[in-house]
Amino acid sequence: MAINANAQKAQNLMNHGRIALESGRYDTAVEMLTRSLECAPDALETRRLLRTAQIAKFRKNPPSSFSLKMQAASSFFARQKVLKLAKEGKGEEAMAEAEKLMAQNPLSPDNIDCAIKAAEAAGKPEVAVISVEAAYSCNQGDTELLERIAAFYMIAKRFDKARDAYIKLSQLKPGDQDVLQKLKNAEAQSTMNAGWTDNAGKKGGFQALIANKEQAKKLDQANKAVITGDDAETLIAEKKAQIEKEPANMNYYRALARIYAQNKRYAEAVQTLETATSINSADPELDRMLSTYRVNYYDATIEDLKKQGREEEAMELEGEKTQFVFDDLALRVERYPNDLRLRYELGLQYYTFEYYDDAIVHLQLAQKSPKERLSALYYLAMCFMKKGQNDMAIMQLETCRDQLPTMDDLKKQVVYQLGLAAEEKQDYEKAYAYYKDIYSTDVTFEDLNERMVRLSKLVQG
Repeated sequence: MAINANAQKAQNLMNHGRIALESGRYDTAVEMLTRSLECAPDALETRRLLRTAQIAKFRKNPPSSFSLKMQAASSFFARQKVLKLAKEGKGEEAMAEAEKLMAQNPLSPDNIDCAIKAAEAAGKPEVAVISVEAAYSCNQGDTELLERIAAFYMIAKRFDKARDAYIKLSQLKPGDQDVLQKLKNAEAQSTMNAGWTDNAGKKGGFQALIANKEQAKKLDQANKAVITGDDAETLIAEKKAQIEKEPANMNYYRALARIYAQNKRYAEAVQTLETATSINSADPELDRMLSTYRVNYYDATIEDLKKQGREEEAMELEGEKTQFVFDDLALRVERYPNDLRLRYELGLQYYTFEYYDDAIVHLQLAQKSPKERLSALYYLAMCFMKKGQNDMAIMQLETCRDQLPTMDDLKKQVVYQLGLAAEEKQDYEKAYAYYKDIYSTDVTFEDLNERMVRLSKLVQG
């Protein structure tokens, strides 16, 4: 009876947690799902939901860069404790401590690494997979996290997953020979693994695996930083054959499109990806590649027209490209409304074309992304400035300034705009102080020298 009551309690808590998650009440969702796991620690679906809720909560209210640094420092000893428990074989205790870290920051590569090691020590690799894949789905652009995830998949012998992760890494870090070598290894292991499975018990199976030496040679070609000439033609033919054999495998389309693009054959790259998206219309990576290569095609055509002296046609096509970028972003935001990077990019488009109210809508959403937050705050401020809402603009600029630790290009722009706002209010001392902050690191910035000379006379006079 007690066991059944406990199971029912866990189920009820999980249901409440799921409802809270779906309605955006992330604090409640985390609390309910955590309590559910206390009753039923092996419930994988509950743990999967908890990871999703933790990530959603973290992304909704991301800590500042300063807070993240403080958190990382304070978490160091907690991570050491997890690793010590895992090393001693106390897997369940290690998992409990790792959960505390994941509750603080479920997207930290170090915390995820601890959660993985704890789950493995407890003999629960399926729990490790949940932590990995939840973070992976939300951070496919985070190279540090992707490298750890790919390495985990290799250790777990999930070579197809490792290959996919390394493919993404090779796109984010083009020409990185270490990544390309690891991709090659993952491809080889994936191919060999498939070969053992397919050929097990078959006559001639071993000979079929030996034929993978030829595949290894092809992988050497495929992982060159740039593939041109005969190598390109060989791989194009190979990828086309693979697509014909497995028309639903999107990796082959991506690989073929990349080879075309490397050789500036953008029309063929676009055609390849259009075929892929007609088969799988819900793949954001395919969509992004397709958009990129379409823009590349526009740029290459415009450049050719200019070389031929056909300036008017080039200008017309430039306008068509601008319209395409805007329309394409708007459509992709409709398809992927939770992609905050797309929201940011569309917000910039609206800002460029002076649709400030529309820009504000998307930039306010984009600032929920840790990666886009500060740039989104800056452009939000610029929108409010253009609308004459200077107090709102200053508030956004000050928030952005306070979260930028060093005087990089963005902080220079932020402080410069604060100086302009102070000048407009005739607070010349404050404006001079803002400009002085920038001047101490970059004397050539904008018209800073001229402004400081003029303001110094006003302040002293």
